[in-house]
Amino acid sequence: MTSPYAQDGFRVGFDWATTGAAAVPGSITAVVDVLSFTTTVTVAADLGIDVYPYRWRDESAVAYAKQYDAVLAVGRSEAGPGEVSLSPVTIRQAQGIERLVLPSPNGSTICQQLSDTGSTVIAVSLRNRAAAAEWVSKRLAEDPQLTVVAIAAGERWKVGALRPAVEDLWGAGGFLAALDVDGFSPEARAAAAAYQDAENELPELLHECAGGRELTQYGFPQDVAIAAEVDSSRSVPVLRDGKLSASN
Repeated sequence: MTSPYAQDGFRVGFDWATTGAAAVPGSITAVVDVLSFTTTVTVAADLGIDVYPYRWRDESAVAYAKQYDAVLAVGRSEAGPGEVSLSPVTIRQAQGIERLVLPSPNGSTICQQLSDTGSTVIAVSLRNRAAAAEWVSKRLAEDPQLTVVAIAAGERWKVGALRPAVEDLWGAGGFLAALDVDGFSPEARAAAAAYQDAENELPELLHECAGGRELTQYGFPQDVAIAAEVDSSRSVPVLRDGKLSASN
């Protein structure tokens, strides 16, 4: 029996976090973590930097970075001059980086989770939502059997429960709203409608939502500003062989 949560029978789906990514399969999966994993990935892709998603910033991450001769991102609050972190500002300021291991408990974790499922995984943010939708629409038009699902990463409360993050809802919805395809699930329709309701007030709303206020309070308002560069990037980072690289 098909799971009632799988959004079966629709070409376009939407869900949240690691659990939703497991429950709603898609031929193509757009992972959305606006503040800040997928925003940072698109900034890196614009600069020709390959990003290796990794869940934890620990000793295993150090070994993983050495395996690929890559730079390991430090904690956002720990980054000194010349060091890179999850902050997209540090990526823009970086020099001489070709490969980057970027730990993240949300977007990066979902990418790793999906890496061996057979789904084509792409990183989507507000910055590249139109370019990603164009890339996906072309592939769906070429093969009517393909499906796509957008996964909003969300955040976590300190107790570990999912905190649905409205910026990820907007990012996923913006991508979905730009798709040139029919067959949206009710969940996907709701996400697209959320973006369409907010699009004329971005980036102001991004600064005022909980995630934007949090980063601003921590001293990273420019990270929010970069995340709000709607449609500024044409890069579509695709996960292949463990790394997110701009698609040709």
